[in-house]
Amino acid sequence: MLHPKYRWESLSSDVKASRLLADSLDISPLLATLLVSRGIGNPKEAELFLSGTMKDQHDPMLLSGMKEAVPRIRRAVETGERILIYGDYDADGVSSITLMIYLMRRLGATYDYYIPHRTKEGYGLHIPALEEFHQRGFTLVITVDTGISAVEQIAFANKIGMDVIVTDHHEPPAVLPEAYSLINPKLPFCPYPFKGLAGVGVAYKLAEALLGEQTPVEWTELAALGTIADLMPLTGENRMIVKSGLASMARSAFPGMTALLGTAGWSNGEVTSTSVAFGLAPRINASGRMSHANRAVALLTAESLDEAEIIAEELDVLNKERQLLVEHILEEALLQLEEQAGRNDLPRVIVVAGKGWNAGVVGIVASKLLERYYRPTIVLGINPETGESKGSARSIPGFDIYEALTECEDLLDHFGGHPSAAGMSLNCNKLDDFSLRLNKFADGLLNPEHFVPVMQTDLDCSLQDISLQAIEQIESLAPFGMANSCPRLLIRDVKLLECRQIGKDGKHLKLLLGQNGHTVEAVAFGKGELAPLLSEQAVLDLVAEAGINEWNGSRKPQLIIQDLSVSHLQVFDYRGSRNPAAQLEDLKGKLMNIPACGTGNPAVVANHSSKFLSDCDLKDMAVWVYDKEVGVIPGNTLAKAGDVNEVRTLFVLELPESSEGWSRMLAEFSMLERVYLLHPMRSSHEIIEMPSRDHFKLVYSLLRRTDMSAFKEDELVSALVKRTGWSKRMLELTLGVFEELGFIDRDSGKITVNPTPSKRPLESSSRYRELGLLAEMEQMLLRARVPEITEWMLTRIQGAS
Repeated sequence: MLHPKYRWESLSSDVKASRLLADSLDISPLLATLLVSRGIGNPKEAELFLSGTMKDQHDPMLLSGMKEAVPRIRRAVETGERILIYGDYDADGVSSITLMIYLMRRLGATYDYYIPHRTKEGYGLHIPALEEFHQRGFTLVITVDTGISAVEQIAFANKIGMDVIVTDHHEPPAVLPEAYSLINPKLPFCPYPFKGLAGVGVAYKLAEALLGEQTPVEWTELAALGTIADLMPLTGENRMIVKSGLASMARSAFPGMTALLGTAGWSNGEVTSTSVAFGLAPRINASGRMSHANRAVALLTAESLDEAEIIAEELDVLNKERQLLVEHILEEALLQLEEQAGRNDLPRVIVVAGKGWNAGVVGIVASKLLERYYRPTIVLGINPETGESKGSARSIPGFDIYEALTECEDLLDHFGGHPSAAGMSLNCNKLDDFSLRLNKFADGLLNPEHFVPVMQTDLDCSLQDISLQAIEQIESLAPFGMANSCPRLLIRDVKLLECRQIGKDGKHLKLLLGQNGHTVEAVAFGKGELAPLLSEQAVLDLVAEAGINEWNGSRKPQLIIQDLSVSHLQVFDYRGSRNPAAQLEDLKGKLMNIPACGTGNPAVVANHSSKFLSDCDLKDMAVWVYDKEVGVIPGNTLAKAGDVNEVRTLFVLELPESSEGWSRMLAEFSMLERVYLLHPMRSSHEIIEMPSRDHFKLVYSLLRRTDMSAFKEDELVSALVKRTGWSKRMLELTLGVFEELGFIDRDSGKITVNPTPSKRPLESSSRYRELGLLAEMEQMLLRARVPEITEWMLTRIQGAS
C-alpha cells in the first residue's frame, strides 16, 4: 500500500446545469462541468470568466476613499508638493512601489519612495522615516500594500502636517487610522464589488482613477506579478489583470521584467502564472529578505537591458543564498520540535524561535513546517542584542491566524496580515505566553480532522479521456492560481508500467501509466522518495493535473501528479541480493521517515537458525521467526514487546521450510501493506518442482528394480539423482511421500522397498499435498515476476481470512 498525502474530496457535479451551460455558451461538456463545479454556472458569469478583459473591470471610483485621494494627489502634483511613496518589502509591495513610481513619472510629480528594511525596521509605517521625510519637505504620503493598521504612525503624520493616503488590502483592524483617505476594498463600509485585490491591485486602481483610459496596459505586468506573488485569488478582476499582465510579459516593455524572466529560465513563448510564482516572485522577494527591496525596485525601473541583467543576476544569487539559509533554519527548527515533543504530541499551533534566524526567511520556513506537519505554524527570529522577535505565521483552513493574533495583541508589539498568513513582533520573554495563548485559542477551534489536508478534485476520468483536445479545453480556464487551481483529475485503477527517479539526487519521479490499452507519461515533482514504495505494475489511484509536453515538434499529453495511492498489498523484488544486510539497511533508511508508509512498525522474518539474524544489525527492528504451528513467534525483545497486527512493512530474509509456514505467517501479519523479498535464490540442485503422477511412477519403478535388500539412503538418493535429474532435496521429499504411503520403510539411514504395499492414492498422502504446496510456493517466490507473486499472495491472504 501507499498512503495518499491528502484526503481527496470531489467537487460536486451538476450534470443538468453543466449541460445547460454547455448549450448556452456552445462550449464542451468537459469545460462546462469544470465551470459548474467551481460555482460558475450562470452563463453571464461563465462568459465573463472565460472572456473577460480589462474593459470589464469595475469603476475604481467605487472604492471608498478614492474620491478624496484623486483630487488631493492632483493638487499635490499641480503645486509641486513632494510626495512620498511608502511601501512594503515583499513582491506585492515592490510591484506596488514600482507601479506608483511609473505613475508619478507619468503625472510629472515630485516624489521619492521608501521601503523599510525587513530585519532592521520590519513591516509597516515607521515614525523615524516619516520624520526624516518631513524634514526634507514631503507633505503627502501615499502608502501601498501597508498602512491600514498604522493608527499611531498616521496620527503622528497628521500632527506634523503630513497628509496620508492609505492604499492597502490587508485585514482592517477594529480601530482605523485617521488618514486623509483610506482605500481598501476590505473596509466594511467600502462598496467596491471585488474584495480580493492585492496591494498592487489597489495601487493599479488608484492609477486608473487618475489616468482613466490612458493607463498603460503594460502596467498590468506589475499588477500581475504582485497579485500572483501574494497568493491572491485569481478570480474576478484579479483574473483579468493577470491575464492581461501575462500576455504583456511575453513582449514586456520593462527591461527588468525581461531580464528576470531570462534569469528564471524563460526564453520565449507564453509566460504563465507558474513562471511568475516559481521564477519571478522568489527572486523579487529575495531582495527584501536577504538585502534590501530597493534593488528589486531598481530592477523593475531599469531603463536598459544591460543594467537590468546585472541586477537580475544579483537577485538570482541572493535567491540561491536564501535557499541555503532556509534549509539551515529549517534543520534547526526541526531539531527544536523534536526536543519539544514527538510528532504525535505536537501542539495544535507550532511556535518555534531561534536566535539569529533571519527574519526575512522565517515565513518560508513556516510554510515548509506547515507542509510537513499540517498545522498553524509561527517561526520567529530573535535579535540576540535587543531580545526582539520578528516572525511570520502560516495557517490552515479553519484557523484564522489574524484572528488568533488579535486574541494575543496585548503580547505583541505589532502584527498584521490575512486569515492564512501574518507577521508579528514581540519580546522574546513573551514567547512562552504567546505560544500558550495561541494554543488555548486553538483548543476551541481545531479538531483532529483539521490536521488532515484536503485536496479537492474536479473530475473523475480515465486515461482515455486525457487527450490533447481535452487539455486545451482545460487550459482555457488559465491563468491558474489561488481559488482557480489547475483542474485536478481523479484517475483510479491505473497500472504502473515504468517508474524511475529523475533530477538532481533523484528528487522527482517519471512514470509510464497504462489503463485499458491507453498509456500516458506522468511526472511527480518532489516525490522521488516514493520510488521504493511503488512496486512493479502496482495499481494506482492518483490526482493529477493535465498538461502538454512539447519536444522537438511533438505534442503529447502528460500528467503532473499531485498525489497518489496504492490500495493493495505490494511486493518488492530484491531477491538474490549479493549483500542483503546492506540492502536491508538502505531500504530502512529510505522508508522509515516517509509519511506515505503510514503508521505501524517494520519487521523482518527468517528461520530460527538464520545466519542473517547474526549478519544484520536488527537492534531497532522487530524480528520474527517462522513457526509451523502458529505462523511466527517473536525472535527478539522488540517483537516480544510488539504486536503482529502493528506490522505494516515486512522484510523477508528467508523462505520457510514449508508452505504451511508461509501461509500461517501471512495469516498472522494480517495488516501487511508491503513485503520486501530479500531472500536468497536457491541453486538449481535444490529447486523443487511439483512432480507429476508419471514422475512418481518413474521413481517407484526404479526402486522396484533394485533388489529388496536395504540400501543406505544417501547412496540411493545419489543414484536416483543421476537417473532422474531431480534435485536431491526433491527426491528426499518424494521418498517421504512413499514412506507415508507404505511403499518403503526407513530405518537407521537405510531404505527398504515394501514388496506388497497397500494400494493408496497419492492424494491421500499429506506429504504429497505439502510437496505440491511447497513446490508452488518456491516456484512462485523464486521464479515468478512481482505481479504474479502479488496476485498469488493476495489470494493466499484472502483464503486465510
